Amino acid sequence: MTFNLRQVYAFAREYHQKREAQKDVQYGTAGFRSHADHLDYVMYRMGLLAVLRSRAKGSQVIGVMITASHNPEQDNGVKLIDPMGEMLEQRWEKLATDLVNVSDVDLEAQVAKICADEGIDNNNPAKVYVGMDTRYHSPQLAKAVLNGVAAMKGSVRDFGIVTTPMLHYFVTCSNTDMAYGLPTEEGYMNKLLTAFKNIRGNSFEKGNYVNKVYYDGANGVGSLKMLGFIKKLDGYLDVKVFNSNGKINYNCGADYVKTNQRAPEGMPELEPNARCVSVDGDADRVVYYFTDEEGVFHLLDGDRIATLIAGYLKDLVEKCGVEIEMGLVQTAYANGASTDYIMNQLKVPVACVPTGVKHLHHKALDYDIGVYFEANGHGTIIYSTNAKAKIRAASEDTALTPEQRTAAKLLLRTIDLTNETVGDAISDMLLVETVLHSKGWSLKDWLGTYTDLPNVLMKIKVEDRNVITTTDAERVCVTPAGVQDAINEIVAKYNKGRSFVRPSGTEDVVRVYAEADTKENTLQLALEVANVVYDKAGGVGPRPELPKI
Repeated sequence: MTFNLRQVYAFAREYHQKREAQKDVQYGTAGFRSHADHLDYVMYRMGLLAVLRSRAKGSQVIGVMITASHNPEQDNGVKLIDPMGEMLEQRWEKLATDLVNVSDVDLEAQVAKICADEGIDNNNPAKVYVGMDTRYHSPQLAKAVLNGVAAMKGSVRDFGIVTTPMLHYFVTCSNTDMAYGLPTEEGYMNKLLTAFKNIRGNSFEKGNYVNKVYYDGANGVGSLKMLGFIKKLDGYLDVKVFNSNGKINYNCGADYVKTNQRAPEGMPELEPNARCVSVDGDADRVVYYFTDEEGVFHLLDGDRIATLIAGYLKDLVEKCGVEIEMGLVQTAYANGASTDYIMNQLKVPVACVPTGVKHLHHKALDYDIGVYFEANGHGTIIYSTNAKAKIRAASEDTALTPEQRTAAKLLLRTIDLTNETVGDAISDMLLVETVLHSKGWSLKDWLGTYTDLPNVLMKIKVEDRNVITTTDAERVCVTPAGVQDAINEIVAKYNKGRSFVRPSGTEDVVRVYAEADTKENTLQLALEVANVVYDKAGGVGPRPELPKI
């Protein structure tokens, strides 16, 4: 195959021009994300980069997902998926940023530079998988990605509308020669459903667990795919789907429920304590909630999901008797009560890392079984090759008791029920339903495992967010000098007080998190720390006021 880089520029000039007025953008944890009208040239260039990445990785499949996740309908975005379903390697995030921000005239030279620096031979094959969410502008943006792949002479498989976790799964399956599963929608569904049904057995209700869940699909791809799951669930789980054909994420979905601490619009009036679940626009986040007899709303977020699943897995590991190191990964935003419960009740080690899924995922790889969830409901479980081998051996070891072998087999099925590549709302929901059924728990029972500390998150506008630097997984402020000492003095005044500050990654804002034993103490603690930031980090606009919970 002969290849000429000139066609890269020709395609861009003819079909995907970058307007001179376009501002520079940066590839982050969520990839590129902005108003859909500004993304055509970005999509084309990500098609180029996906081919380059595939060739750099020995012609392995690279994924390109077109989605803005929990953002409003007018937004869209794009992110690349690495060969084992991971997010794009951090070093290549800068290559993506540089490639998108050059002019059309310099595009050919920038591609040539990447090829030279990375030792890429453009005569080698390249394979790219493309998926998109349900936004009305996604198909047009997908065409730009496909044109980018074509310009670089890569081969492409277009999956159309899929959840983000599904595309991660497809990429992993292909790059493991199908060892992880079949890279099709049917293969994905069958793997999860087979494991779910085998674990659940023929008894659909148990104790306080009722076989009915009300599902808010955020008017996104998660509702579309859940309707497909329902057809194959065969009554093993009764799922009632709502918010399936309106404006994506509008007053609904996991982010809305988490942020507003209230049920989404579009749900019917339900009986007290009805089990409800919300996913986000691309189905990689999930949260649970219910309203009690007094009309009080209760949220069970990612922290709660992590503790529920970690406790279940620890119990199975102990029952089958295998020596496996297990750990749970959190960020500083995790509620202190959840951390205390995990360490002192479950007796599971906890690691704290900087905010961002890539940090949690990377740290989880240090354990044989690594559980990670952000409070927003994004997370999964990763099982090492060593763990899988030990569990499989235990399931077949006749020297063990029948109870130990049964526990090992149950663990193997739980592994199959998990999408290890990335947070997956559907997989995570089925895992939560499995654990609740196993324990015979209602959401009230789950909520009763521990009591969250009141907490609040404030945003302080500053002249330059970069004056704030942090260390120790963002829990300690290094600069400006004196900020951390002041925070320490303030926190010491409040029972169970904890507070930290960190700069926003996208705007000149500093985020202040605070928690304490009472709502009143939490609000006062947050206000005092917010004023320290305002005074010492160049606050702009009105001084901080007492926040609300």
